[in-house]
Amino acid sequence: MVSQLPTRVYCGVIVPDTPIVSKALEFARIHSTDYAYNHIQRSWLFGFIIAGKIPELKDRDQEVHAVAAILHDVGWDPTGELISADKRFEVDGADAARDFLKKEAPDWDKHKVQLVWDAIALHTIGSIVFYKEPEVQACSYGIWTDFQGPDRVPNGLLTWDEYNVVVQELPRLGLMKGLKEVMCYLCRTKPQTTYDNTVGEWGDKYVEG
Repeated sequence: MVSQLPTRVYCGVIVPDTPIVSKALEFARIHSTDYAYNHIQRSWLFGFIIAGKIPELKDRDQEVHAVAAILHDVGWDPTGELISADKRFEVDGADAARDFLKKEAPDWDKHKVQLVWDAIALHTIGSIVFYKEPEVQACSYGIWTDFQGPDRVPNGLLTWDEYNVVVQELPRLGLMKGLKEVMCYLCRTKPQTTYDNTVGEWGDKYVEG
């Protein structure tokens, strides 16, 4: 059960404090820029705040949610190690997370690993992701909130006070400027992956041709 997981308070939010969560943070740190690393942590925390207020999401596997949120953007890997030549960045991230879990969490069953893969691969597709399992939904609530802010969260489920505590501890560090650079890089280097998602919109605006 969720309640049996060890926890800690991070930026005012109660989160799981388990070996695999710690390893996921270490892995994400290696494969993230500073702004991306803060973004994934804020996304994790916002998702926990919001999901804690939605009855249907309270009983989710919090460890699955945490790992998925923490690894959701490793497909932006600045080292290039996790970036394919032909897959969407979301799929690169999902594949990397699955490989990570096979190595670091061999006791996780196939369903838990699949939930992480789905949460990462689908996190930009709102018409699908919010109809998936609680862990997948909760992950995307946090990610979307970090870009849209509390005012866009339904039913006031994240207050500005809660938001500001997290952002003060984990500043944005030019997230949108960095996002533009990543999206335009993807448009230039593997344009075939940008047609059915939001990446191509950045290319239409900022990449010649």
